This record gives sequence, C-alpha cells and structure tokens, in this order.
Amino acid sequence: MTPASVRGRPVTAPAPGAATRRWAVPLALLGLVVVAVTISLCVGARTTGLPTVLTALLDPASLGRDSADVVVVRDLRVPRTVVGLLAGAALGLAGVVMQGVTRNPVADPGLLGVNAGAAFAVVLAISVVGVGSAVELAGFALLGALAAASLIAVIATSARAGAAPAILVVAGAAVTAGLTSLTTLVLLGDPAALDRYRLWTVGSLAGRDLDLASSLAPLQLVGAVGALALARALDALALGDDVARGLGFRPVPTRAAAVGAVVVLCGTATALAGPLVFVGLLGAHGARALVGGRHLRLLPVAAVLGASLVVLADSLGRVVVPPGELEVGIVVAAVGAPLLIALVRSGRAAGL
Repeated sequence: MTPASVRGRPVTAPAPGAATRRWAVPLALLGLVVVAVTISLCVGARTTGLPTVLTALLDPASLGRDSADVVVVRDLRVPRTVVGLLAGAALGLAGVVMQGVTRNPVADPGLLGVNAGAAFAVVLAISVVGVGSAVELAGFALLGALAAASLIAVIATSARAGAAPAILVVAGAAVTAGLTSLTTLVLLGDPAALDRYRLWTVGSLAGRDLDLASSLAPLQLVGAVGALALARALDALALGDDVARGLGFRPVPTRAAAVGAVVVLCGTATALAGPLVFVGLLGAHGARALVGGRHLRLLPVAAVLGASLVVLADSLGRVVVPPGELEVGIVVAAVGAPLLIALVRSGRAAGL
C-alpha cells in the first residue's frame, strides 16, 4: 500500500487553509462578544475608558468603592450587560428552534403567544395584584408565557392533524390576538397600570440586577440544553414528517419538546428584558448565513449573535439621545424591521 492510498482509496490532502477557515467563524464570534461587552461597559451617558473599567472590575478599592466609576461599571453596566447576554442568547436559540419546528423562515418566537401571555400576566400583576418589584414581575411574565404556550399546545394537539406546523402557527396567532385584546381591555380601565406597563412592554435592560439574572439563568440553561438535544430531530423535520419518521424521529413528540424549549427560553428572556422583537429572527438568519442549515451548528451561533445584538443595541440606545437613552426594544425594532423587509424582498426567506 502506498502512502497516497488507504484500502485502495486515494487520500485527499486537506485543502490549504482549511483549518484556518474552520476556526474563522468561532474566532469571529468570540471577538464579536468581546467587542459587544467592552462597548457596553465603556459607553453611556458617562463615558468610561477601558483601563478604568478594568480597574473598577478587578481592583475597585484602588478607585474607592464609592467612586462614580465603580458604581457605574459594577452596579449599573455589569448587570445590564449580563441580562442582555442572557436574554439575547435565549431568543437566538428560540428563533432557530421556532423556525425549525414550523418550517417557516420568518417565524419568530412570538408566534407561540409567549410575548402575549407574558404581557397579559404582567398587566394582571400590576393592576390586580399590585406587584411592584422587577423580580415579581419577571415571575408573573414567566408564568404567563408558560400558560399561553400550554394553551396553544393543547389546541394544536387536539386538532386532527396533530401538532403540525400550520396548526401551531394558527393557534399561536389566535391566542395572541385574544390575549392582546384582554390586555388592552384591562389597561383601558386602569390608567395607573398603563403607565407602569408601558415601561415594561417596550423592552429594557435598565434597572435589572444580577439577582434577577442568577435566578432565571438555571431555567435558561435547561432550555438551551433541550434545544441542543433536539438538533438532529429538527434536521430530520426539515426534510418533512415522512422522512423524519423513516429516520426514527416522531414528529409530534419532537414538536412538543421544541415548543417546551421555546417557551422556557422566551419566557425567561421576556421576564428578564421585556418582549424584544426580531432578535430570534435575526439571530437565526444570521447564523444560517454563516454556518448553513445544520441545527447543531446553527443553535450556538444564533445564541452568540442574539446576545451580541441585544448588548450592542442597548449600548447604542444609551448614546443616541443624550443625556437620556432609548430602550433596547426600540433600537432592536428599528434595526430589525428594515432587515426583515430586505430579507423578504431578497427571496432568501422562501423556505428552509
């Protein structure tokens, strides 16, 4: 046997630069996260240099623990950066799963009624229960998201076609419309609740703390692990239900598990930062442009892109209208709407 063959088959030498290309995307994503976090910690109404930021993080005593730089960096910017990373990553993962389970390239996690359920629960918490703290509102938002998605799952699975993609989307749209009407009805009768609710519904990272993030991070981890575990099943579903069955995957249980993962991911993200639109959509399509259609690659890339998008949008919102700021939900919507229009017009959203 010659060195150029193995068992009669020629050995193809690796293409020059193949290893470099293989690591290009991970390194670029790592650099994107580092840049996003650095900008978030440095930029704001009070600009802070990177050396000062590092000193405030690593050796705050040298600046004085009560100094303005330490307070701004450690108490204000670090929590909102962590919350932005968690919420964006969860929405990026949920966007990929949602598009995979519905086979709809413009599907957004909001299609499952998560945002509408969370919003209705928050309105009830403010108007009826009198909840005041951000942690309590986050708990109600998560419960509302779970309740709405559970209702949609029951409606979809009770249909003759089972939990088919079209049934999920129609049921989600119906429940979302109904809950939105109920939310509006409650708000019209309670102006004080409307005043507080409008600050939550726009989507913001301000005022969140690390206690809230640490309490919801374990749930997000469960959702992320569940989404990654469904990667092969989602690849099979992309080929159609019959092919998926032939490969040993059962479509209905797979969709049920996917809906559960989406609810946990979106519910916790909504509880953290309010209802952010377009993050899951843009994260999923950005990942697909970078690494193709295999879900095991799509999911982590979409998580990184979603996290970076939210953190960068929050940083941009702090500087566009000084000395005030725009909430991250407004900035993401302003960036996401034109990109969605461009995506639809390009024809690349014709199918998955």
